[in-house]
Amino acid sequence: MKVKAILLAGGHGSRLHPFTKYTQKTLLPLHNRPVIDYALGTIRRAGITDITIVSNQFIGQITKHVGAGLPNERIHYVLEEEPTGVADALNLARAYNEDCRLLIYFSDNITTVELTEEVGTFSNAEHPPGCILLARQEANPQAFGVAVLGQNGEVVDIVEKPENPPSDLAIGGIYMFDEAFWSFLDLGVEEKGENFSITDVNRRYIQQGMAKLITVGEDTWVDCGTPDSLLHASNMAKDGKLNPNPFRT
Repeated sequence: MKVKAILLAGGHGSRLHPFTKYTQKTLLPLHNRPVIDYALGTIRRAGITDITIVSNQFIGQITKHVGAGLPNERIHYVLEEEPTGVADALNLARAYNEDCRLLIYFSDNITTVELTEEVGTFSNAEHPPGCILLARQEANPQAFGVAVLGQNGEVVDIVEKPENPPSDLAIGGIYMFDEAFWSFLDLGVEEKGENFSITDVNRRYIQQGMAKLITVGEDTWVDCGTPDSLLHASNMAKDGKLNPNPFRT
């Protein structure tokens, strides 16, 4: 079953004002390339050729930069007129991404993790493979969804922005889901309404024993959503520690 990608690049980008009053945050520079090139590089190197980009009023700028994509690649552009939550943003991409398996990528996240093996496993799995959650160790994980681990190190739950984190493993930003994703999203929205988050989908997979946790470990994962983190990531890009290239070498 084909694996497709949804790149979520909407919202107001309020943490990066005033720059995001004039451009989409994924077009801000990491050294000499825009943020979106690094996100697309991760997606493309994993072998995914069908990508939906959801963005705000600056989607025309993204379209001008990314264009029709690479040879044999299909890029869909979807306008998010108003940022009304992650469920609405995902549903905007739904028409292009049903009856498939998904990599869902929140565009603030830049990582050196390579997902080729995981995408291949998902694509070739005869039965629904569940979901994959990427986690990174955080000194102060209170601002994230945090993994609750069982006795054997398996993920048994996720707690959103806890005052007393049950572990130092922050989950968020890059996920892989099998074909049950949309039904789980619908159930989550039905139950939580405006309070829905992607964690509600993740927890359903966990409850069914269908979630795999991958810890980034020595690889890099940077959230580029603030001026300080954008500067940090830019310095890493300048030092060659981040890879915007679409092809594996």
